[in-house]
Parts: sequence; structure tokens; C-alpha cells
Amino acid sequence: MEEFGNKKPPMPLLISYDPEHIRKQAAASTKRFEEGNPLSILDGIFMAIKDDIDCSPYPSNGGTTFFHEIRPVEKDAVSVSRLRCCGVILVGKANMHELGLGTTGNNPNYGTARNPHDPERYTGGSSSGPAAIVAAGLCSAALGTDGGGSVRIPSSLCGIVGLKSTYGRTDMAGAICDSGTVEIIGPITSTVEDAILVYATILGSSAAEKIALKPSAPCLPDLASHESSNALGLLKLGKYTEWFNDVFSTDISNKCEDVLNRLSETYGCKTAEIVIPELNEMRIAHIVSIGSESLCGLTPDFEDGKRVKFTHDTRTNLALFRSFRGSDYVAAQCLRRRIMHYHMEIFKEVDVIVTPTTGMTAPIIPPAALKFGETDLQVSANLMRFVIAANLLGFPAISVPVGYDKQGLPIGLQIIGRPWCEASILRLAAAIEELCTTPKKKPMQFYDMLKGN
Repeated sequence: MEEFGNKKPPMPLLISYDPEHIRKQAAASTKRFEEGNPLSILDGIFMAIKDDIDCSPYPSNGGTTFFHEIRPVEKDAVSVSRLRCCGVILVGKANMHELGLGTTGNNPNYGTARNPHDPERYTGGSSSGPAAIVAAGLCSAALGTDGGGSVRIPSSLCGIVGLKSTYGRTDMAGAICDSGTVEIIGPITSTVEDAILVYATILGSSAAEKIALKPSAPCLPDLASHESSNALGLLKLGKYTEWFNDVFSTDISNKCEDVLNRLSETYGCKTAEIVIPELNEMRIAHIVSIGSESLCGLTPDFEDGKRVKFTHDTRTNLALFRSFRGSDYVAAQCLRRRIMHYHMEIFKEVDVIVTPTTGMTAPIIPPAALKFGETDLQVSANLMRFVIAANLLGFPAISVPVGYDKQGLPIGLQIIGRPWCEASILRLAAAIEELCTTPKKKPMQFYDMLKGN
């Protein structure tokens, strides 16, 4: 961490961490292995926790400079507690876009996490630190939050795996954003198998969500099963071509299209043309929903004079959110219900929907943005183009790396599944990962933990 912090430009991956606390966890894990009693397969694995998820003894600032003053951390979030019980070494709180209200990962408060594939470019956000620390090799996995693509966008831009589970599948207790209807806690990992392991550890709905949502029993794919491989040929993939091709560079759509062709050739997967109505209305319903819900939690502090402590782009977003009325929120929920109907009708014909994860690869960091932040709505639109449905409608979705553009920047493919069908998207993601094993490019900024360099 010290080495990455001293790089030029610096790589501020963690907002808070304690080397001695990390050493104590490592020593305890080592002793368990020496005694032949590791707690789980994750015992001794390094993981970072996004700064909006509670992880004792660290504060949860959500990327701000002051949130610890109004929201002290008393214990681990439920998801973090489950990881700790498995012997995971929690290395600290990872950098993020302030309060998660941005898609680039820019943070003037602590410095902006940079993309290990090109330090002059953004990681994507808002889970910028978790994605960068995994892509840079320092951690095998990290926890992020995803209310508008915040796990999948940085995973795509950094060339790693990001899983958003069905809304309500994981317990949000202990996260700053624990009271909305679009956000989840999810794993960011090096591989699909690692995503399965972390997901299996943190899954489990809260008591209230079990009553309200009635989740089906969780199911995990058996990647070693021959029957599981054969079942891939039965999957029907839905592709809305006009939307699929709405990207900043055709490198993205071409690479993703190539993967679909290879799935067909290798496993016999069939791709069917679909049409998803009202995409623009869906974006509006999402921004009104997440904006109104974010503002509800922040209004007391905003009106208590703390608005000047937020970064400029956070203030810009909050000003937009304050323009929404109660009737706008109600209208957004009516749209949400209608759009949900459209998607469930589509899922009667196909098993999953496939898209690029983002409409562009990692954008360049404008030098002035490092000090003041920035609001670039065109970049946000490009990055969020394909991720919103999973948040607004609560669907599971995963981003898996499939290659690089002509500049050598990672490209991700997104798989969206039916509610509670994480196993289907994880199995398909594993197959795609296997098809895209070569050539795998090591990031420019990378630390090999096993070799110590």
C-alpha cells in the first residue's frame, strides 16, 4: 500500500487502514493453518471493503471527510461479519466516489483511485478503490455497493468480475445506503469462481426482506459438473441489437458480439432478438428513484450546514435531486412497474439478457478534475447505459471481462438474469471467462502478492 501511495501519479486505493491490525489478522490466520484448523477456503484471503460499508475498527465516511462525525461505526456490517467469520483478512476501507453519487470514481477528498491498466484514466465508480485494488493484484476480492452500476462499471473498466445480486438477496444492514430500493452489496473479484465464493459467504436476506420479497432458496453453479456444461447449450440469450450497438466505440460491441458467436459455436447457446421498450423512461425512473432515496438520508445534514463539506459534483447532484417532487417519485414507481412487466414478458422467451457492461472504456482523467471534481453527464450516460435495469428492477447481473479495445483498455460483457437466478448468470459468466482466457493482459500497475513484487 505504501508503494502504491508513493507512485507518480499516486494510487490512493484505501482511505483508512492499519498495518498492525492487518498483521494481527494474518498471524491469527497463519496459526489456524499451522494447527490444521482453517475456518474456510477464504481463511487468510485479503479483501478490501468499500468506504460506505461498516468494517470495525475503521470509520465509514462514504468518501466524504466528515461522515464519521454523524454516523459512528459500532460493529461490522452483516456482510463484513460473515466474511470475518470465515477468516478473511480485512485490509481496510477502499476509496470511492463521494457518497456513491458518481460513475467515474473521482474523489478530491482523498485523491482519485486510478485505473491499473492506465493510471491516466478513471477506474469507474462508484466502487473505484475496490476495483482498482483487485485489478492491481493487492487483493483477490473486495466488497462494493451497486445502486446504479457501481460494482459492474468499475469491474468492466478494470478488467475484472463484478456481481450484482438480486435486490434483497444480501443483507444491507451496516451500509450507509441501507434504506433504498435499488442498492445491493456485491463482490468484485479476480475471477468468476472467486465471485461465487464471496457471494456464497455474504448471501442471506434480512428478516424483513424474507417476509416482503419471499426470495427463492439460493443456488450456486457446480463449475466442475459435466451436466452443468451441457445445460449451457439450452440457454437462450436475449439481445436487443439497436441497444447493444449503442456504444462510444465499435470495439466494444464487436468484442461482445464475438463472444456471443463463440458461445454458440462452443456450447450451442442460441441468441434471440428482443426489443426492450421505454429505455429512456427507465433511465428517468431510475434517477428519480435513486436520487430521491439518496436525498432522504442526507437532507438533515444538508440542511444542518454541512452542504459546504461535500465536493462540488456531489452538491450538483443533490441540487438536481432536490428538484424532484413526491409526485415525481410516485410516477417513477408507476414506470418501474410497467418496465418490470416488459422485462418479465421478455424473460418468458429468453433466459438472460446480454449487453456490453458499459458504453465506453475507461475515460481519461482531466487534470483539473483531480482537485475540484467534475460533472460530465455524457461520460455518465456512456458508463451507465446498460446497467440501470438491474438496479431499477432488482435483477441479478454480472460483468465479466471479454478482451480489450484498440488502446488496450478492458471491455466487459454484462449478463442480466431473472430474479433470484444468480446461478444461471454465474455459470454462463464462467463459460465466457473460459472462452476469453487468452490473451490476458497484466495491468501496467500490478503487484504479484505471491512473488512479492
